[in-house]
Amino acid sequence: MRIVVDWDLCKGHGVCAGEAPLVFAVTRGGKLTVLLEEPPEEQRKNVESAIRYCPTDALSLREP
Repeated sequence: MRIVVDWDLCKGHGVCAGEAPLVFAVTRGGKLTVLLEEPPEEQRKNVESAIRYCPTDALSLREP
């Protein structure tokens, strides 16, 4: 799986970092960093939660 971010939609709310802290980080200024663009399968549940709860729908997954 590969994480895709729509940078025009992302507002840095940090919900993703709360759901998947090994995959996402957000600075105090609201800048998102994807720590693992291709996270391991064991992170799938957390990544899917981060995508589901993103308030701006800025995240998605691309399967190979």
